[in-house]
Amino acid sequence: MADAWGRAKRALATKLCIRLPDRQRALEDAPPPPPGREAHHPPSAAAPGPATAEEERARSPSASSRRLSSSGSRGSKRVCAICLGSMRTGHGQALFTAECSHKFHFHCITSNVRHGNHICPICRADWKELPFQGPQLADATHGRARVSPVNWPQDDGHMAVIRRLSNSYSGNLLEQFPVFRTPEADIFNDDEQIDIQSENVEENNAVTGSVEIKTYAEVQAIQQSVTQKVFSILIHLKAPKSLESVSSRAPLDLVTVLDVSGSMKGAKLALLKKAMGFVIQTLGPNDRLSVIAFSSTARRLFPLRQMNVNGRMQAMQAVNSLVDGGGTNISDGLKKGAKVIEHRRMKNPVCSIILLSDGQDTYSVPTYDDGVQTNHSMLVPPSILPGTGNHVQIHTFGFGADHDSAAMHAIAETSSGTFSFIDAEGSIQNGFAQCIGGLLSVVVKEMRLGIECVDESVLLTSIKSGGYASEVAVDGRNGSVDIGDLYADEERGFLITLHVPAALGQQTVLIKPSCTYQDAVTTESIQVQGEEVSVERPAYSVDCKMSPEVEREWHRVQAMEDMSAARAAADGGDFSQAVSILEGRTRILESQAAQSSDSQCLALITELREMQERVESRRRYDESGRAFMLAGLSSHSWQRATARGDSTELNTQIHTYQTPSMVDMLHRSQALVPAVVEMLNRSPTVAPSRGSGRSVRSTKSFSERLA
Repeated sequence: MADAWGRAKRALATKLCIRLPDRQRALEDAPPPPPGREAHHPPSAAAPGPATAEEERARSPSASSRRLSSSGSRGSKRVCAICLGSMRTGHGQALFTAECSHKFHFHCITSNVRHGNHICPICRADWKELPFQGPQLADATHGRARVSPVNWPQDDGHMAVIRRLSNSYSGNLLEQFPVFRTPEADIFNDDEQIDIQSENVEENNAVTGSVEIKTYAEVQAIQQSVTQKVFSILIHLKAPKSLESVSSRAPLDLVTVLDVSGSMKGAKLALLKKAMGFVIQTLGPNDRLSVIAFSSTARRLFPLRQMNVNGRMQAMQAVNSLVDGGGTNISDGLKKGAKVIEHRRMKNPVCSIILLSDGQDTYSVPTYDDGVQTNHSMLVPPSILPGTGNHVQIHTFGFGADHDSAAMHAIAETSSGTFSFIDAEGSIQNGFAQCIGGLLSVVVKEMRLGIECVDESVLLTSIKSGGYASEVAVDGRNGSVDIGDLYADEERGFLITLHVPAALGQQTVLIKPSCTYQDAVTTESIQVQGEEVSVERPAYSVDCKMSPEVEREWHRVQAMEDMSAARAAADGGDFSQAVSILEGRTRILESQAAQSSDSQCLALITELREMQERVESRRRYDESGRAFMLAGLSSHSWQRATARGDSTELNTQIHTYQTPSMVDMLHRSQALVPAVVEMLNRSPTVAPSRGSGRSVRSTKSFSERLA
């Protein structure tokens, strides 16, 4: 039976081009001992006797093994070029002999490889056969696989190494050969435990004020005999100021779902690692982080772990070990991320998922004929949708010209998150920094705005709430908006319209707003009552000027509606109509800005002009126009800052909705940007050519590539 197993193992190793350890091969080649000989083989501790011919053959490596490790006989006299420690064969040390015949400690060279070093430290030879120790990975795109044969018998410390697969093999090793699968746990309940901080928060730090409610009526007076069918009121909300102390802010559970497919090769993956390094160093010791990496399949690099000194170090090691290869399976990545959220044993007050991808999901999204819209919302796991006990926002980042902006926008919109467009390589870190600046400053949770009509004849007709779920009662007497979380100093504006009939009195009381929410730090439930809104009702005709706050909000809402209409026209191939819609709104805003020089109007004008340039043709729209417009719509729909174009630059005009915490985080990030630019200028970029799996060597500098 053992002989049959040995032959089977050798056959499998031959098919996969795997070198079996020398002693294992020799022992399996040796004929079985004659009956009764077992009793004459004492343990290794016994005194050695004369060697038989079979034992000599077992000790003597084959010719092929001698070629693979030509320096093996002199290993005890060598020094590892990485750690400068001695290498002694047969003394419990695992050694690795590279294809260039140089030998190293196995743990030293695997650490070197995990950090992206794929050349020999001695002769600088470019290795094609890499050692790997840890979870199995398969790279179908490049036709090779790396498997850790840690359970196989080892000979004199030599680790078996996977070599190239045959040209006829193009599938997934993990699927083809179940023996190589390392099943991942079905339950992710291994999150690191946290200390409940709410009882230890100092009172003077925890109390930061309450949400402010301000209201602005369209006009201050309506003639008694006039019925106003559409009367506008702006309800403006502002969250409390940011907390000064890190220990007194609400801790965060963050799951990052990162695309490491073959298209992330080169500078993209390097910049992603740097951006993740910034995130890791920014998180505090009470925050927890888990990283999911996905290509053709997804894998959790580590569970939710506190970002203390040890946690940061281990997280950095895991992120730096990422390698590119394979397809793009966004759905599998999000499923793993959702499991981390669902199965955690303890919960920090704030929780979010960040998703970054530069490609299109080719595994889960069905392809339909032209003209049929794909339901990208199916990529979001149902278990974390709004209305479930585990609802979490997914903030998505589309990277480069080839990502699926429609899918990334749909994922964010379905989960109440934001979509950002990263069209410049060096902007990943700034995009992450802006998002993290908000997540680390959450002060309000589960906020709900209530609107109640006061006078019996007044009716609520509509609420302009953007992406937020809103409801108007059937009888028109009240309504509500579900807002959710607010960052420190963050503001929200909601336009409502009323039906105001003629009146006999001198005043009509219109509405009374209120809001309820949970303090993110103390978890205390808070209710805030706004002041009643009323208008004067003189008997004579009045000429009142519209409130500038209401007028500004109407311009913002109408600009967002025109952006959506222009996007629909461009998706339908009518680019001239898309440009015309945007030009019309730009002219209206320019006339408004000429009168008031309002900063919000100026920002909208700048954004609309850039949209016009990006939708003027099919090529421009496919390259960046669709993604830019969707990122803008996401920002205006949720009234929250997103990255698009130069929106994360400190001198940009497209800075709508940025909070002080976001700006502070951008300052910290951009202090590191010159080093990133210098790195990119010195090293050429390998970027996948559009529409193929080939790579094209680019020698342009970073500044030239941005231009």
